[in-house]
Amino acid sequence: MSKVLIIGGGAAGMMAGVFAARNHHEVHILEKNEKLGKKVFITGKGRCNVANACDTEELFPAVMSNPKFLYSGFYSFGPQDVMNFFEEAGVPLKVERGNRVFPQSDHSSDIIRALERELKKAGAKIHLHTAVKEIVKESAADSETENNSESNSGNNSTDVATAKLKSKAEKADGKENEKITGVILEDGTFMEGDAVIVATGGFSYQSTGSTGDGYRFAKELGLKVTDISPSLVPLKTKEDYIPKLQGLSLKNTGLTIKNGKKVLYEDFGEMMFTHFGVTGPMILSASAHIGAKLAKAPNGELSAYLDLKPALTKEQLDARILREFEAGQNKQFKNVIGVLFPSSLTPVMLELGGIPADKKIHDISREERQHFIDLIKAFPFTITGMGEFKEAIITKGGVSVKEINPGTMESKKISGLYFAGEVLDLDAVTGGYNLQIAWSTAYLAAQAIQ
Repeated sequence: MSKVLIIGGGAAGMMAGVFAARNHHEVHILEKNEKLGKKVFITGKGRCNVANACDTEELFPAVMSNPKFLYSGFYSFGPQDVMNFFEEAGVPLKVERGNRVFPQSDHSSDIIRALERELKKAGAKIHLHTAVKEIVKESAADSETENNSESNSGNNSTDVATAKLKSKAEKADGKENEKITGVILEDGTFMEGDAVIVATGGFSYQSTGSTGDGYRFAKELGLKVTDISPSLVPLKTKEDYIPKLQGLSLKNTGLTIKNGKKVLYEDFGEMMFTHFGVTGPMILSASAHIGAKLAKAPNGELSAYLDLKPALTKEQLDARILREFEAGQNKQFKNVIGVLFPSSLTPVMLELGGIPADKKIHDISREERQHFIDLIKAFPFTITGMGEFKEAIITKGGVSVKEINPGTMESKKISGLYFAGEVLDLDAVTGGYNLQIAWSTAYLAAQAIQ
């Protein structure tokens, strides 16, 4: 049995705690907030999209950074395993559009309470209002030397000398074998531990406690941390007609994003207009794909187009509009097209459509009608920027996966040091995939501890 210290009581920390405690380890979850699962509580708009009910191999295309690293994690503890875990823990689940899995109650608090119940049932100890200041390590060779010195009381100087020579050789090769001995809390208390799991989250939604502590720990311990940036964020736009649509949600809409003539991203789904741009599931996923490309684009801008009627071809849409025109050929244009759009969108379509609002239907030319159809199939806007960390659902970047064993989540350099969840350089699109990363990496870390 080992004494396991888990820094962070979010999704990854709680799941790691459950499995480590079930394996009869002495588990301590160190959470600096007043309660566990603060970020889990607000995910999925408070409903908690706990997983995606896809086949395991379908998870990988949804992962934006280092998908191959997750092979062991996803196949060891995949979507069905996650669903079984929560249903066995007393949370009935349901599957919605896009295979997104939610608690039947639509309350994220049910997920948190289930994890808390399982933690207590397994005997894990939860320490709230407990911030960690530093993770403590020592050279295993130094420890071995110290132990030999104590046990031999100077009678076996050869073993001591050998240990020292071994330590010097490992340092020369850059392969010094170090191990975790515990943590120092914010109040200066040293808490001894055989293993530490860093599950501190990323740098998004900082009000939930995700303030980048894990990155600092990793750097202080000599591990590489890649550059971080906000991901799954709203997009800022250029045109002054976008704010006029603030609050308008569109479902079943097509999205195309281009850099010049090159298509960078295409999707279909739900989005919403805001006072500064666009958001919604489809837009958030787009942000994960285009962030770096936007930074490198000419003038820092990308062109985007919405297909407002993706179920219809241009020919089918033309036929639909002609039916409306024939039924109201003596009416003004503005009084006929309203049936095609939500009321708040109609004025903007009139503004951009190139047809005077008061023009009689029978006076509209074929060319004008075709231009209007083009607008419906490619409603334009310009992306000028990304949302900030305070708006980001997740963080892109983190502790480099090159530092971590993909089968155990243990540091390759430091024995007993594990990482799980968003603190790692792993991120995915929306749909339950990021929580799957948290559950899977937490499971591996917990199961690996001896």
